[in-house]
Amino acid sequence: MSRPEVAEFLLHLEKERGQSPHTVLAYGRDLAAFTEFCDRHYAGAWTWATVDRIGIRGFLGDLQRRGLARRSAARALSAVRSLYHYLQVHHGLTVNVARAAKVPKLEKRLPTYLDRGQTEQLFEWAELRAGAGEFGPIRDLAILELFYSTGIRLSELSGMNLEDLDLLSDQAKVRGKGRKERIVPVGSRAVLALRRYLALRDGVVERTAGDRRAVFVGRRGRRMPPRAVQRSVHAMFDAVGGDGLRVHSLRHTFATHMLDAGADLRAVQELLGHASLSTTQIYTHTSVERLKKVYQQAHPRA
Repeated sequence: MSRPEVAEFLLHLEKERGQSPHTVLAYGRDLAAFTEFCDRHYAGAWTWATVDRIGIRGFLGDLQRRGLARRSAARALSAVRSLYHYLQVHHGLTVNVARAAKVPKLEKRLPTYLDRGQTEQLFEWAELRAGAGEFGPIRDLAILELFYSTGIRLSELSGMNLEDLDLLSDQAKVRGKGRKERIVPVGSRAVLALRRYLALRDGVVERTAGDRRAVFVGRRGRRMPPRAVQRSVHAMFDAVGGDGLRVHSLRHTFATHMLDAGADLRAVQELLGHASLSTTQIYTHTSVERLKKVYQQAHPRA
């Protein structure tokens, strides 16, 4: 059965903590699975205070038996821990039973990214396609350029408004996770692609009485949702044989190429909008070229 405290907690995440709709939905699914498990495990006779460690371990085991990935199971445990912390603060619960549970050990996955050759091939194809002057290909090139130039997330690009773009100063305001804002520089090629696209976009919006605020719109003038942006980018990947690549690969590519060129790790962290430096450090594993260059320059017998 549904528990009112869960709905209250999710509302708190959205309104007070400023979590993204994606995070709230994911936590909602995880907590629904947790309450359903407790209903089965305790035969319906349970409260938040009576759930014990065996129950938490049983829930994690149930997720494993259902074939859930370890990363997803870790997120589910995080959702339960956060709920119990909320219940401690707002409902007087004395013990956070989920705190002692062990997080499933995550498999280490290096980010997928495009090497220099793949990147050049992708942009050559996108530029050639945009050369015909059609709205869709010109918009898709601008999307590609902005992703690679800034390393922003899919949701950040989809949610960008015209007032967030400052093409005179070559920068953009980005609203990231937890509604945190940051300013990112926009490269010269991205600026040119955006100017070319925006000249066509204004006509589409006027003709269709579309969304006047959104930067990226479809042919009917409506803001492109994340799935529409995904489809456009994946079509470009498919055209150049980019198997296994996804939109987030452009963010990984941005970070990897920046570090390969000698960019400071903390600067890359700030550009990506990472709260923790440890999140950014995964890209150092893919920056072998930079490390080799430093070795060749510094070691006396290299």
